[in-house]
Amino acid sequence: MSRTMLFTARAEALCASSAPTGAALDRTAADAAIEEAVRAHGVRGCAAEMAYEYGEHPEITMRRMRWALELVNALYGPAAVGERPPAS
Repeated sequence: MSRTMLFTARAEALCASSAPTGAALDRTAADAAIEEAVRAHGVRGCAAEMAYEYGEHPEITMRRMRWALELVNALYGPAAVGERPPAS
């Protein structure tokens, strides 16, 4: 699985989790929320759940996914794990 795919899967799982939108989760809490969502829905099911919710409540899901993307980037992105960003 590529880093981009893993990043996206984590964000989709976090979005599909029961963690409250906007919560300042640490890595342990985010791991638990992601694991809970993957166990409940499966990896592809998290994406499907997010897509369904976006269809039903686009304004809420958009905010939730933005939060999930920002949190996953902060916790699992290159800067969080001590890697250098790719050279431009």
